[in-house]
Amino acid sequence: MTDKVAELLAIMARLRDREHGCPWDVAQTFDSIAPYTIEEAYETADAIDRKDYAALKDELGDLLLQVVFHARMAEEQQLFAFDDVVDAINAKLKRRHPHVFADAHYANAEEQSRAWDEIKRAERAGRGEDDTGALAGIARGLPEWKRALKLCDKAAVVGFDWPGPEPVLDKLQEEIAEVRAEFTAGAEHDRLLDEIGDVAFVLVNLARHARVDFSAALRHANAKFERRFRRMEALAAAKGESLAGKSLAEQDALWNQAKAEER
Repeated sequence: MTDKVAELLAIMARLRDREHGCPWDVAQTFDSIAPYTIEEAYETADAIDRKDYAALKDELGDLLLQVVFHARMAEEQQLFAFDDVVDAINAKLKRRHPHVFADAHYANAEEQSRAWDEIKRAERAGRGEDDTGALAGIARGLPEWKRALKLCDKAAVVGFDWPGPEPVLDKLQEEIAEVRAEFTAGAEHDRLLDEIGDVAFVLVNLARHARVDFSAALRHANAKFERRFRRMEALAAAKGESLAGKSLAEQDALWNQAKAEER
């Protein structure tokens, strides 16, 4: 352990001190900190997406703090400590890369991927998990789009997959038509929930076939919408007006202007 890591662990221990620490830090639990852990992971991804490497350094530090925070709480409950976390990931990396740290050999990436799944299956069996199905081992706590992607990937391992993007696009059109039909029929909330869910699932699979990261694509779309909407506001403000006072047609014209400027 380096001196800097030791210092970080000491800072976290001081923050969690029941008598002299920070009241907010002392009050936290695994459950209360978990949302911050997820948030920091997304902020790290955002810094990477923006290629802001100064921000990335800070966000990685924030992410490391989450690991240290959870490890400290676990140590207080005599569950495990930070060193145990490091030992666990060291062992896992070596175990899952026998072609690097042992004498295994894989002919290609596809063969390595199959071996990786077999190693993970053996790990689950070693923990006493009895689910041996093709979809075993997919965490319930993932963002649902990520879980959808993993479900598709797992199913594809046994051959249950579309052969390419074209049939996925056909399926997307079919699902959109079903949503349209439900709206036309005045469907109740549960029916719309079901059909819109099908559209979202197929979209994730389409991104998978296109080898596009679904989350990155959605972040890109969000950023584009925000950029153009803010430009609409600026265009209206330049005339001493606001978007709220304009009709939808007028707002749409400003949107098209903002879009045209980007070209």
